[in-house]
Amino acid sequence: MTARCVMVLGTTSGAGKSWLATALCRYYSNQGLKVAPFKAQNMSNNARVVATPLGGYGEIGSAQYFQALAARATPDVRMNPLLLKPEADTRSQVVVLGQVSAQLSAMPWRGRSQHVWPQIAAALDQLRAENDVVVIEGAGSPAETNLHASDVVNMRVARHGGARCLLVTDIDRGGAFAHLYGTWALLPEDERALIRGFVLNKFRGDASLLAPAPEDLQRRTGIPTVATIPMQWRHGLPEEDGVFDDRSAAAGAVHTTVAVVAYPRISNLDEFQPLKNVPGVRLVWARSPAALAGADWIVLPGSKATAADLGWLRAQGLDGAIAAHAARGGRVLGVCGGLQMLGEALIDTEGIDGNAPGLGLLPLVTAFAQGKTVRPTRARFGAVPGAWAPLAGVAVAGYEIHHGQTAQHPAMAAAGDVAREVLPGLAWSNAAGNVLGLYLHGLFEDAAALQALFGAQAPTLDSVFDGLAEGIATHFAPGVLDALGAP
Repeated sequence: MTARCVMVLGTTSGAGKSWLATALCRYYSNQGLKVAPFKAQNMSNNARVVATPLGGYGEIGSAQYFQALAARATPDVRMNPLLLKPEADTRSQVVVLGQVSAQLSAMPWRGRSQHVWPQIAAALDQLRAENDVVVIEGAGSPAETNLHASDVVNMRVARHGGARCLLVTDIDRGGAFAHLYGTWALLPEDERALIRGFVLNKFRGDASLLAPAPEDLQRRTGIPTVATIPMQWRHGLPEEDGVFDDRSAAAGAVHTTVAVVAYPRISNLDEFQPLKNVPGVRLVWARSPAALAGADWIVLPGSKATAADLGWLRAQGLDGAIAAHAARGGRVLGVCGGLQMLGEALIDTEGIDGNAPGLGLLPLVTAFAQGKTVRPTRARFGAVPGAWAPLAGVAVAGYEIHHGQTAQHPAMAAAGDVAREVLPGLAWSNAAGNVLGLYLHGLFEDAAALQALFGAQAPTLDSVFDGLAEGIATHFAPGVLDALGAP
């Protein structure tokens, strides 16, 4: 078995590559084909825990995790062999086949390509040998001439797999036809030949008004425009690349406003996607105290740089607003890095993240160490006091990805100020029960937790994937998708 490779390239970041690749995974799976996703290199702090072929667990980008589910495949580290997790503007943690590589993390960015390409090529070859179709997602633009020589994610992958490529652009940004033509024109001739169709994403209005631009573009390039995706068609997947969308999609009067603090190194923001679709819930992203006004819940999400993001939070004056909200009895939830921020102190003797005083809303201390916890987790809440009491006794499933271990503050415990451990080794609440911190990611993706907290459910992922497949079948020219996936 040697899989056909169907690849989604973009004229820019945010053009629509991830959702289109996800849709293709479900479309070809619905045809009875064995499908796997692939993205050679992903730069994202949104990651998921998956099993590795040699045992144990590793990380891949969330987009490839969801694409695997759309393909009805078991998520695998080979589907995203290289994951870059930004820690600062000029520094990233490098994850290779699910595991952190200190050597590559310390290496200059341009020097990594020759070291990682053999593993990337091997991962793609293995997936091709096991599947009928591999749906490949590119990154950014394939026509950045300053990056072409060190490329390991776009056209080098396309050439290696003989991929049939779609080039998608966001027409809502303007300049779409220039973006498409310019991208095509900057590619070498052998790479242009791999592009089979152009896709216009996020179009508003009457598609007939686009004429004669698609025809003119085809005359210049020889490549047809094979799909025009309307703006009003919402894909329903979590946003990537730090793109925040606070528009809730659920019907009904709002009864709960959830404000998620969006610090610069926020991680795993995708886990809050279900809240957009729970009836009566409004999700907002907060970067200032004013954005917290009127919130029923304040959530401190995960962070790839906890101490730095805590410093940013204080600089914005958010610490005072969060403390005042908690003092009034408002619900506060900290997830992973957010849990660490809620404690009394961050202690870092090994240069992992940084030392910092915490917000002091839970009598806990976090100590950072070299080891990183990466694992799926199932647990059951014990007795939970106060506002978070609906979670008492609820069995939940999620995952952990964190540096640092958290425990009771010894001096405060001796003085009688003890955090209540409501999920063994994973979650603690204050005595009043309105402040809760947990290491478990994925609480709002768990059906039992959503039911307990809101008495409602969000649409299932399967329904989202099926909607994507139906949508592209409608908006692509007849026969195009089948021809791309054909032997």
